[in-house]
Amino acid sequence: MRDLRDPNLGSASMDDLIDTVLRQLRSDPRADDQIANRKRRGQQGGRPPAFDRDAYKLRNTVERCINCLKQWRGLATRYEKTATVYRAGLLIAGIFLWSAR
Repeated sequence: MRDLRDPNLGSASMDDLIDTVLRQLRSDPRADDQIANRKRRGQQGGRPPAFDRDAYKLRNTVERCINCLKQWRGLATRYEKTATVYRAGLLIAGIFLWSAR
């Protein structure tokens, strides 16, 4: 079995190695800078302040529709050479998906 010890850590066990890495991550000064930057910027930066359930439902519906359309080989591979033929295939696939509901 291979020796997994880091030469910089000596003969430390794996638990000591994990503890060392976690300690370094917790003491990373960049994390404090990121938190301060988010607080300073407010709603203009960082994570969104709240979860919008209606926007999520609409986005999820669109993503699921696109995933269903990707099941069509002609649409997924973009085999058609012209935009009009590709659009026609997209419309036909949409009609089939709509009628299957």
